Amino acid sequence: MFDTGVRQFRLALGMAQGRRLDPANVARLVDDALATIAEFGEPGGDVDEITNGPIANPEARLELATVALRRTARRLAAQSPFYARRFTAADIDPAKLEIAGLRTIPVTVKADLIERPRDFRCADVPPYLATRTTGTTGRPAEVWLSRYEMELWPALGALSGVLRNELRPGDVMQVNLSSRATAALHLSAVGCRLAGAGFRPLGIVPPDEALDSLADGSTTILFTCPSYLAELVTAARRRGAAAGDFRLRRITVGGEVLSASLARAATRMFGVPLIDDPYSMTEIAPVNGRTCSRAHQHYDPGMGYTELIDLDTGESAAPGALGTLVITPYFPYRDCMPVFRYDTRDVARRLPDGPLSCEMSGIPATSQILGKADHLLRLPDGEIVSPRRLIEAIEALPTEPWPARYRAGVGGGRIQLTLPAGAIAGYGEAEARHHFAAAGLDIALDLVGDEEASSLRRTRSDLHETTFAGQHALVGA
Repeated sequence: MFDTGVRQFRLALGMAQGRRLDPANVARLVDDALATIAEFGEPGGDVDEITNGPIANPEARLELATVALRRTARRLAAQSPFYARRFTAADIDPAKLEIAGLRTIPVTVKADLIERPRDFRCADVPPYLATRTTGTTGRPAEVWLSRYEMELWPALGALSGVLRNELRPGDVMQVNLSSRATAALHLSAVGCRLAGAGFRPLGIVPPDEALDSLADGSTTILFTCPSYLAELVTAARRRGAAAGDFRLRRITVGGEVLSASLARAATRMFGVPLIDDPYSMTEIAPVNGRTCSRAHQHYDPGMGYTELIDLDTGESAAPGALGTLVITPYFPYRDCMPVFRYDTRDVARRLPDGPLSCEMSGIPATSQILGKADHLLRLPDGEIVSPRRLIEAIEALPTEPWPARYRAGVGGGRIQLTLPAGAIAGYGEAEARHHFAAAGLDIALDLVGDEEASSLRRTRSDLHETTFAGQHALVGA
């Protein structure tokens, strides 16, 4: 117990002073947590303090953020060519940076990463692993990570997962993500190893192959994206599967909008109580968001600073207004190719002022992610329709057309919505229009052949990988 206390003190001291943490020390804390659970059946009474830190107090959060932002900015000014120029152009002294003055620093956008990737690499850290964004919303960006990051992040993730009972010895995690998601796969694999769990990476393979693996009796955790989860539910229904055919206790998805309709269907099919839908992004890792029972998205204030800026003014979004998430990961959690005030283009709504009533009320939050800012529809009367609103309405159709394939625009003062004919098969256009009207959407509906469905909206499940068991005919054969 004394050794555990020393290790906890070292971790807390490193976090407080902003020094690089020792991944091996964090890994030993995972072992300590597993031993405590094995002996006493629970991790202990200080779990919230270890996993969340002293963040419930607004004044403490503000002081932590100011110190961490200055520390991060000082390092970037010295080591990052891109930010050395940016801070100089904005006449910013990192040592005197105040949160109120952050808006004088222009946001960083994905195009900056794509056009000048080398300028973002810090000179004092050798790159170790390159990972890429999926490119489903545009040209992919390549992000380099250091060996330190690749050791620290899974250790922190495993510690958090063990303490929250999200990952435990004997679990087997099946991952159905694109094999190009190198960082996510690496982090999941190492996190499972540290927690004593198994790791099964399958990729975006034919759904029936993934279902065979899920039904073998060993898999307890599924990690995938909503569009592939939709394919799994559809395939499981087709083969007459039921919850008793699986041993899953958790399903985690990310990277896309998860509709309530799909979430309900997945919980029934696979026998899990809920679908975890955390927020993360390659460019701003390890900053992440967790969803509470009230469907708020809560962002870890210990690892990064999260802003919600107004879509039009660039100022902080007002209560009830839409904004785009702008995130700054703190040093020492990000050190190879960090970003400062990175505009994720992910839109959320600012919650009303006042205390929250959810189980994570001490952690800053917004609404759920509503989609990308570039995909919002602005109607003539000033109403803004988000991708989430469209996806929720489409996937709630009686045909359950998961994942939603659609194209949307504005014309004639209405939403011009294109769907594959199969989305309303046996339902009819008139009934479909009533369905959307009930969701508050005034649409002009256009139908195309089902063979055009995948061209309407790209999803992560489109990144299919062939296998010898289910590959297409070879070209030229």
